[in-house]
Amino acid sequence: MTADSLTARRRSPLCHLADQLAAAGSPGAVRLAELPFQTLVEVRCGGADSLHASRPGLGASADSHAAVIGRLADIVGLPFPRRVGEVAGAGSRHVLWLGPDWWLASGPPEPCPDPGLEAELAGRLRSAAACQASVVDLSAHFTTLELSGPRARAVLAHGCSLDLHPRAFGAGRCAQTMVAKAQAVLHQVAEIPAASYRILVRASFADYFARWLLDAMLEYTTADGEAVGGSRGIAHRGYTQ
Repeated sequence: MTADSLTARRRSPLCHLADQLAAAGSPGAVRLAELPFQTLVEVRCGGADSLHASRPGLGASADSHAAVIGRLADIVGLPFPRRVGEVAGAGSRHVLWLGPDWWLASGPPEPCPDPGLEAELAGRLRSAAACQASVVDLSAHFTTLELSGPRARAVLAHGCSLDLHPRAFGAGRCAQTMVAKAQAVLHQVAEIPAASYRILVRASFADYFARWLLDAMLEYTTADGEAVGGSRGIAHRGYTQ
């Protein structure tokens, strides 16, 4: 079976809600869309001590932590962030800081590989890591939702305990958190002209999570598509949109 035929057979976790997602909200308030089949590769690379502890055979010639990360960054084409919650990149390619020595590289969909094989990016990163970093293809583990519009922040505030004010969590920031009791990776892509978020959620939670967002969005749109709801969805946080 060819890669093209496999790609044609793929079904995203939210394909059955495509019509509801397309019809929900309005450009003047909030919109929701699935970005299916995004390439997602997790990278974990500890310091020199942890590298030697996990791979005793490496010996004194093992590459430094910085050298390993540098090789991986060259493959992705983006620097790996080193500060809490930072995101490197723009457009369709990003590297998210998930924790100390823990990153997630995201990119546009790749052609579907043969069954049982990983995304091309994961294979290239694993080769560059040379057993000195953990590289795991998570592309099928998550689906990505994009929530955008003037009321996007207010919708998220209904189910997220993070301080979402732009001073605390603005464009170019990410965090692992709980949204509506579902574990998610939250990445704010833009603030101007309106807030835009990408939310990575496990495929098994996608249906529940998307339906929760659709319900939360109802407060901020009317039948004619006008934005409503004002700032009441986030007033309890002490700020307005």
